[in-house]
Amino acid sequence: MVMSQYKICIIGLGYVGLPLAKLFSTKYDTIGYDTDQHRLSEIMSGNDANLELSHPELMDAITNHGFHCTSNIDDIRSCNIYIVTVPTPVNVDNKPDLAPLFSASNTVGTVISQGDIVIYESTVYPGVTEDECIPIIEHVSGLKFNKDFFAGYSPERINPGDKEHTVENIRKITSGSTPEIADIVDSLYNSVLKNGTHKAPSIKVAEGAKIIENTQRDVNIAFMNEIAKIFNAMGIDTHDVIEAASSKWNFVRMTPGLVGGHCISIDPYYLIQKAKLYGILPHVLQSARKLNDSMGTYVAEQTIQCMNKKGILIKDANILILGIAFKGNCPDIRNSKVVDIYHLLKEYTNNITIYDPWVSQENVKNEYGIEIYSALPTNIKYDAVIHAVAHNDFKSIDIPSLLAEKAVVYDVCSTLPRDIVDGRL
Repeated sequence: MVMSQYKICIIGLGYVGLPLAKLFSTKYDTIGYDTDQHRLSEIMSGNDANLELSHPELMDAITNHGFHCTSNIDDIRSCNIYIVTVPTPVNVDNKPDLAPLFSASNTVGTVISQGDIVIYESTVYPGVTEDECIPIIEHVSGLKFNKDFFAGYSPERINPGDKEHTVENIRKITSGSTPEIADIVDSLYNSVLKNGTHKAPSIKVAEGAKIIENTQRDVNIAFMNEIAKIFNAMGIDTHDVIEAASSKWNFVRMTPGLVGGHCISIDPYYLIQKAKLYGILPHVLQSARKLNDSMGTYVAEQTIQCMNKKGILIKDANILILGIAFKGNCPDIRNSKVVDIYHLLKEYTNNITIYDPWVSQENVKNEYGIEIYSALPTNIKYDAVIHAVAHNDFKSIDIPSLLAEKAVVYDVCSTLPRDIVDGRL
């Protein structure tokens, strides 16, 4: 099979899959597969609710490069490279939930043929691809791994909302189930990437590399969050401390903040689970997760403390929360820690307004049971304003004009003018 004969199927058209499909479509016959019919209709009309691709970008892929997507499994039988980009969440007990990955593997097993390659991009702990997914494909297809079909792993590095580090601009890790397949997978990705690849010596190494990328960030942010708690208790501005420490050549500059989304707040649990199976108790990873998961509650408590100092009653107070997305300039609400802020404050007052022009009101209602505003109500004087998400839209808001005579402003993002802020991380 030569490169010009590749027919690629991307399984899962979310934040990772759709940009990847668009990229491959510029060079290869590419089809997207997903079971969400509404999502497919949206994409084929040139609209991406995730805002990773613009209407012109999508229409270019569809009109000029022949990209199309389907929910009909028979439409993907003619493909010879299958790339799996489904989510890998955790359950209510923070245990890895591999059901989407197993379902996708079953789909691949239904359509895969002699000589085909399946490449996984979903974030997993080492061993999932070869030990848990491949056996499903073998069972369903009746084919033998590394004889009749082959596998690769090239972990996704999508950063939702990031228009600089898009998939074509990043360097990707690649790997394969044999040395020859590793070369093919590496060449495939290199053919569409601007900054090349790093070919790992094995699939398990590639899986391990991906899982520690996000886990490292989780631990580093947890350290800064703990530092923020310490210095806030001491009455010292954490960002002044960071600014001073950054004058040293080898200081790693990071800032405190809420950790949500589908990557950093989820992936460490996969490594934690696997470590325990090997008899290793990952104290640092567990502590980091526990601390970062507590920061929404901490912000709410700090806001209440600031209100108490000013003699503002929290009971029935009018509170405005700016943003509910898990990060700025992004519509992604998955695992948003702003929800934790809301729930604690809700114990004291029902007069909470959440304004976020980036996210879907329907999605927030369905996911969290919370009503939000897509336009800022200006007919209310707020006793507290929490700047929770760093959307660019919020820069133009005249926050002082929204405040009651006595009011508190808490800046989670630490980007507001200091003279209007009563507390910040």
